[in-house]
Amino acid sequence: MALRIIFMGTPDFSVPALVELVSQGHEIVACYSQPPRPAGRRGLELKKSPVHEKAQELGIPVFTPESLKSEEEQETFKSHQADVAIVIAYGLLLPAQILEAPRLGCYNGHASLLPRWRGAAPIQRAIMAGDEQTGVNIMKMDVGLDTGPVALSEEMPIGKNMTAGELHDALSQMTATLMAKAVSALDNGSLELTEQSQEGVVYASKIDKAETRIDWSKPAQEVHNHIRGLSPFPGSWCEMMLGGKLQRVKVLSSEIVSGSGKPATVMDDLTVCCAEGAIKLVRVQRAGKQAQSAEEFLRGNKVEAVS
Repeated sequence: MALRIIFMGTPDFSVPALVELVSQGHEIVACYSQPPRPAGRRGLELKKSPVHEKAQELGIPVFTPESLKSEEEQETFKSHQADVAIVIAYGLLLPAQILEAPRLGCYNGHASLLPRWRGAAPIQRAIMAGDEQTGVNIMKMDVGLDTGPVALSEEMPIGKNMTAGELHDALSQMTATLMAKAVSALDNGSLELTEQSQEGVVYASKIDKAETRIDWSKPAQEVHNHIRGLSPFPGSWCEMMLGGKLQRVKVLSSEIVSGSGKPATVMDDLTVCCAEGAIKLVRVQRAGKQAQSAEEFLRGNKVEAVS
């Protein structure tokens, strides 16, 4: 038996789950996504979210309210007469009236092993903290921030050089598969819920631009985790003296290597000393330029200093 589903998501992370639920034969009666945002260099174009575009391609009605707090929006939501709402990286707070509207409630696909990394940036925070594993939880939503009971869980190791972008893509596919499994179990009445532990709660706060600058006075492992946790977006960065000019350079990937010296000292082949050990910059990007390997970058630039 197919369920009547409201799908709620915004970024490309959510798209595989939408496609998977459609392929399973469920009826997606409505798709909710963040409103189109200004795009382009001048911000004159309005760009639809990846979920919005995919839903339109699939012939699903799309709704893009700025908020779900108004009585009018809540009545519209209820009018879809959905069995369940599936929420994956939607980006808006769901009031109690929304959570209670679908017959079977609202279920969220969250990219961490709850209760660790509740909140907005679980993928980035897990890597930045040096976690060796993460995963996906499917939980029934309540009014708290990622506090609802867990239905299904699956773990995934984090490679020592894995970036947030690579982990994002892997967890996106895992979320799609696990959510489809949860919805099938919900449909046949076999889905069981387990309350989250009250121990080990950690919050994954939104990434602030002020924390993206690389701090070479930290140990190499922490610098490496910082770089890969922010790659490719928003990207960690440092300043380099190139041809007598101080320029901002993003670091998109790195490796921990042997070496010692005063923090921020540049060694051969774009290796920079940290408080303990050193970091080799593997892929970098100057403002307004394409990303380059370290070898390509050094062919056109002499790095005089790093800060």
